[in-house]
Amino acid sequence: GKLFGSVGTSDIAEACAAQGFKVERSEVRLPNGSLRVTGEHNVLLHLHADIDVPLTVAIVAEE
Repeated sequence: GKLFGSVGTSDIAEACAAQGFKVERSEVRLPNGSLRVTGEHNVLLHLHADIDVPLTVAIVAEE
């Protein structure tokens, strides 16, 4: 479904930090812009000039 807001780079960086991975907001790449629907989304973590790490972000509805 659709979200009331959106999930952006800072939200993803905070979620990574909560899981023990320090990621800067500027390192999160959202190829299609902010995430606005539930489901799985592919994003990239651009950690270094030659290092891009794919990451799957799952957005689930609150119950």
